[in-house]
Order: sequence, then C-alpha cells, then structure tokens
Amino acid sequence: MMSTSPLAPADTSTPAAGNRPSLTVLSGFWPSATYAVARTLLAADPSLLLLRHDLKAVRDGVVRRTVRDGTGVLEDERITLAHGCVSCTLREDVLPTLVRLVHTHPGRDLVLMLPEVVEPEAVAAACVHCLVDGAPITDLLRVDSYVTVADAEHLLDGLASTDDLKTLDIHAADNDDRGLADVIVRQLEYADTVVLWGRSREGAYDTDRLSILLARMVPWATQVRVDGDLVDAHTLDHQLRGTGRHHPETPGVLTRGLQGHLLGIHEPLPDCGVVSVVYRVRRPFHPKRLHDALEDLGAEAIRSRGHLWLASQPETVVAWDFAGGGLGLGSLGRWLTALPDGLWNHQPVHRQLAATLDWDPYYGDRHQHLVFIGLDLDPADLHRTLNRCLLTDAELADGEEAWRGYPDPFAGCFPLPDLDPTSQNPTDTEGDLA
Repeated sequence: MMSTSPLAPADTSTPAAGNRPSLTVLSGFWPSATYAVARTLLAADPSLLLLRHDLKAVRDGVVRRTVRDGTGVLEDERITLAHGCVSCTLREDVLPTLVRLVHTHPGRDLVLMLPEVVEPEAVAAACVHCLVDGAPITDLLRVDSYVTVADAEHLLDGLASTDDLKTLDIHAADNDDRGLADVIVRQLEYADTVVLWGRSREGAYDTDRLSILLARMVPWATQVRVDGDLVDAHTLDHQLRGTGRHHPETPGVLTRGLQGHLLGIHEPLPDCGVVSVVYRVRRPFHPKRLHDALEDLGAEAIRSRGHLWLASQPETVVAWDFAGGGLGLGSLGRWLTALPDGLWNHQPVHRQLAATLDWDPYYGDRHQHLVFIGLDLDPADLHRTLNRCLLTDAELADGEEAWRGYPDPFAGCFPLPDLDPTSQNPTDTEGDLA
C-alpha cells in the first residue's frame, strides 16, 4: 500500500547525482532533546524541510505526520495505515513522503526526525530495500548522516534501565519485546555522529563522564557536545550537516569485528570512572564454564558486544550482545575455516581479508573478540573470569571431537542451515538473539 500523501506533480524527473538534496536522519530516545536539535537546524537554515511522525497511536494503525520548515508548519496530517507497525509506517508513508517532498520542494535539503522507539538501522534498511515508484529513495536524495541525540540529564539512567518498552507502554507493536536500554544502545551505535545535549544533573564532572562513556561506546562516531542553554545554531548546523559521514557499506555492530572494523577500544585505566576492555584470544570457551560465568560477566558492564566461539560448537560464530542487564546470544553463521573453499567468495570481501590477515594454522579464523564498557570495571578481574572459561592446555590437547561431547547448556541455541552453494550468502544466519 502506498502513502495516502498527495500525489507528486507531473514533473518527477530524477535529480542528477551531484544535485541530489541531502537527508540528515535524527534519532534519540528523548524527543525534547532531539527536537531541540531539529529546531536549531531549522533556525540555521529556514529552507530545511523537517519530517516527523508521531507513533502514539500506531498500534491502532494511525500515525500523525508533520512537515515544517523555518517559517512554520507546512503539513499536519493524520494517516491511516493498512497495518499498525513501524515497518509499515516507513514503507507506506515515511519513504513516499520523502520522495514527494523532493519533487514538490526541489533543491531543499531534508531532516527526518525519528520517533523515540525507532532504530536508525531500520530506516537505513528501508532506504535500500523498499522501493518507491520502482526505485530506492537514494536515487533521489543523498543520505548525508545519521545523528543520534543523547540527553545528558537522562542518558545514564536509560542505559542502566532494565525496563522494556511494553512496561512503559511505548512499544511499537504487540510483538515488540525490546528493552529500553537496547533501543538506546542501537540508536547510538548506528550513528556516525552523536550529540550530547545539555548537562547532567550531577554537574560538570558527570557530564564529562557521559562524554567519555559515549566515546568508548561508539568510538567510530564523531561526538558533538551542546550546552542546551546556549546554542550557536550555525555552528551546530556546520557540525551536523554536509559532513558525508554516513557510509552504508559499514557492517552492523555485531559483525563489525568479523570484518576487520573497530569494535571497541582498550582503555583499562579509568577516565572519570569509565573503563573499556577489549578481550581477544584464540582458544575456545568451555560451554559449561562460560554459562556458569555469565552472571559475573554482566554484573558491572553497561554495554558489552562482540563474538565468540564455543569448543562444543566449533563451526559457529556466536554473537554476544549485552545491554540493560540482559544478554543476547545468537548465531552469526559459520567461521570461514568451517566453509568449503568454494563458498569463501560468498562472504563479504572485508571479512575474507580480515580472516586472511589473522589466520592461524590451527584455529583458522576462530577467535574470541569481546568488548566490555562500564563504570569502575576491574579489567584484571574481568580477564581472569574470562580466562577461567577457556579450555585448558590439557583440554585443547584432547581435540575437536572430544570438545563436541562436552556438556553444553547452549546446545540447540545456535542452529546453522545446510550449506547451499547456490546461496549468495549461505552463512549469514544472524537472527533474533535469545
């Protein structure tokens, strides 16, 4: 079903590649801070078009769309959808509205402000896979940057929250079981630019601590700090727009390490209490010992992520995804060493290169790569806990067939599909983390 928006005018010629208007995507869990950034950008450039969707009634199949520029509200419309969900909103109204605005307001850049429960990666996927009038919207506009706004007054409480969206009655669909901290983390980690807005209630030291925490959580993103009481609109506009920071080929956070991208930085000495620990070793984890240590490993971390391998499941890359007190584990497919040579070419080039550069004659590309970020973490104690989960020298000597027989609390949790040489990506099996 297409949007209920008015039809585009007859002249719908595609802008030349160099003349495409830019799109800045703003996300953030605290709408007051995110909208403050949006209003500041409008003040700096009144010709900007700001598109927002209110999802308060989305579960009833209704959303409210507003479009405004620096002069005021241009559109304010209640939209009825065929199905009440975020993906339907993106497909049926957000993308078609962006296309329509490009046609009806040629030459004007756009800002898309996402509702607080929408993750920017979902928008990026829709831009690539959902066609409007038979073409992706990137044929008409250039996605310049994904900006996530973090409210300094509430950020730490949000990251530490164990609430889920249903408990807060802000879930986007009946089957939306996401945690509050999970949403905040995913908004931050997909961003190429992070805005720390305002000041902590606890003062300047705590604001500095939040800035360092963000730098450790998303070291690949440019960070911009803004005092909410005094904002230079033109400076902020220059920092956030026209940057070209978005690179759509960058892999998702759970597969970054596999493809040789930065997963985290090792800063074991506290900076305003913030510690970041990178753990990389070759030998596998004993499944029972790792399972028994899970509670200890999550006790002090605010965020941890990465991938690992279990001795009992030596073909499988296991994803590790911890936030808000909850740990998700899932399959990221097969290690390349477990693939027939003929299937290597079905893998991303960067993954092939990363594996080749780090290849071990015994382990192949298998390894542990985990990052832990938190306040007052003890890096030595964390390493000791993880090292106790590894196979001992004697267990290593027993060999892979013996490892497969270990008692495994994770048995059956990470199924792998049959190898299919005709598949374009036969080992990309990442699904819901359990």
